[in-house]
Amino acid sequence: MNKDIFARLALQQIPKILTLCDRNPHSPTYGCFDRTFWHYKVVDFPSGMSQEFVWPLALAYHSAIADNPFYHQENLRAWVEAGIIYAARSAHANGSCDDYFPYERAAGAAAFSLLACVESYQLFDLDNYEVLKFFERRANWLADHHESGQLTNHQALIVLCLERVGALLQTDRWDRAKAKRLERVFSWQNEEGWFQEYEGCDPGYHTLTISCLAQVYQSRPDDRLKQVLEKAIELAAQFVHPDGSYGGEYTSRNTYNFFPHGFEVMGREIPVALQINDRFLQGLDRGLGPCYADDRILGHHTWNYLLAWRDFVPERPESLRGRAGRVWLKQAKLLIDRRMTRDEGVQDATLAGDRPTPDVELYLALNKGGVFKLFKNGKLLLSDTQFSVKVLKGKKFKNAVGHLVDDYEVEVREDEILIQGKLGWAKQQQMTPFKAIVLRSVMLSFGRFFPNLIRRILQKMLITGKNKAPFDFIRRLRWNGQQWEIIDELIADSWNGVKAVGIGADQTSIYVVMSRTFQPGQLQPWLDLSDRVQSLSPGDVLRVERRF
Repeated sequence: MNKDIFARLALQQIPKILTLCDRNPHSPTYGCFDRTFWHYKVVDFPSGMSQEFVWPLALAYHSAIADNPFYHQENLRAWVEAGIIYAARSAHANGSCDDYFPYERAAGAAAFSLLACVESYQLFDLDNYEVLKFFERRANWLADHHESGQLTNHQALIVLCLERVGALLQTDRWDRAKAKRLERVFSWQNEEGWFQEYEGCDPGYHTLTISCLAQVYQSRPDDRLKQVLEKAIELAAQFVHPDGSYGGEYTSRNTYNFFPHGFEVMGREIPVALQINDRFLQGLDRGLGPCYADDRILGHHTWNYLLAWRDFVPERPESLRGRAGRVWLKQAKLLIDRRMTRDEGVQDATLAGDRPTPDVELYLALNKGGVFKLFKNGKLLLSDTQFSVKVLKGKKFKNAVGHLVDDYEVEVREDEILIQGKLGWAKQQQMTPFKAIVLRSVMLSFGRFFPNLIRRILQKMLITGKNKAPFDFIRRLRWNGQQWEIIDELIADSWNGVKAVGIGADQTSIYVVMSRTFQPGQLQPWLDLSDRVQSLSPGDVLRVERRF
């Protein structure tokens, strides 16, 4: 398997990262990576998360891959050091930083950027007392701060930060805090193997948690941590699609995230980890990787890919092979169904005693109205994110969707699956001048003292809060031995105000930083059903039948 794919894709992002950086040593914002702040001047504070970009630059400097134009370029060393110093000087007095609004004191941004700065500081063997004191302040703040919401990847990330800063400063000051955080990570791992991410299982963020925990294990091997990682890695193997893609809209946070480094770290002890990476590499080689070339989220995958290239295990096990059967994660409410069609080739192989790879694979979210991905012969056949209805309410349009996480009525049989419930109103709030003024006023006054309260309110508005829409749906999936039949029904007491109905390949509604990225599977056309709605009377049912 060609490990250079990881490095090449990562190095393609370095010019953009350098564009985001203020590289002028005479500038008051020298080293700032938030271009909207230092260059466009359209925001009034820099995002602390942006300083994470020092790590991809440091790794690019040290990566001796063929045709790497950034290898041992001394300017990168200067810009990385400037970025670390800017992170220190732009932080709050207690070491925290903001991400989306002033005085937010965002744990995720503080942890990601701290880890990046510490790792880069050590890669270049820097010597700066001001920076070391900053690392200490931020580690103290992270050790004592507890954000709202259950985000296991943040907890694992903070454990790794405290481990790295403690080792650098040669202190055990944060050992108790690390132990408590790690215990929380363990308690947030479901018995099915997945880690809690807001409302359930997100295989993408799951790989980030694995990546952080693997690095902690690398520093301090521990039997319990290894057991947690084994369970998590075995679960991750279920979500690598036959074409090498990973995750998607059927997961709790709608991400295509895949962080490969942790699988390389654990690969010598848990061989299936390397099989997972090999299949993902095949997908990248086919051009099936998601695009994360966004000003805010570009850094995460760039440094993780470069670490995976650096720590790549040369000896690889045989390829990961799927087996026919069903994986039903009842608590995650996710179902993976792998089948073989009744064709002569499969029958001959079965009679000969072979275990043929299933040629039809279904990945289904029972908690999201039956959102699914369907693969045939190793290729994506259909991605489906349920009904979407555009409704005119007064003078404004609202969007009712069937893909929000909810407690739907579900029946699962061998050859038939039923999901039914109500559509919910999509979250489509946008920032307005008035809202911006209110948020700034709140955060510049009493809100600065209660950032977690503001965060909880925003989480409910943008992520976890639910409002039912006046539409019912029934989705049936039936297996006839050769193919899946999908029968959908949409029911409304009144069709007045309904202007459009469709089913898309990649619709999502909640706010998740790493979601709504482009992935080639999203090129599937929208199934527009709007013309059929015009002829419906009150009480009529819109019925759609498809076979694949």
